[in-house]
Amino acid sequence: MRTRLKFGAGALLLAGALLLAACGGGAAHGSGALATSNSTAGGTHITILNFMFHPMSITVSPGASISVTNKDAVTHTLTATGGQFNTGDIDQNQTKTIAAPSKPGVYHYICNIHQYMMGTIIVK
Repeated sequence: MRTRLKFGAGALLLAGALLLAACGGGAAHGSGALATSNSTAGGTHITILNFMFHPMSITVSPGASISVTNKDAVTHTLTATGGQFNTGDIDQNQTKTIAAPSKPGVYHYICNIHQYMMGTIIVK
């Protein structure tokens, strides 16, 4: 019984550590706040990696080009929850480009396939 408890506790500890490592991504951002990226009218880039959008929030000018690259082994999308933009399916190592909305505001997006994946585009 004790061996089973020790094994169970060890497995739980290992699972927790793996979960934290997966959620933490690669580089630390210090404050723990969502990573943001500012862009000019020239555009910006979002990378999909480990079932997350990187950065999760970007600020762009109206109509800016936004390139989206999928580095996961499965297909994803970047789709506005309000229908303003949609990359369609993005396969592994594929890049698609969308135009930011022309109206300033906050636009939330998801992956239509994995709807727990979320991000925000802020148009200023």
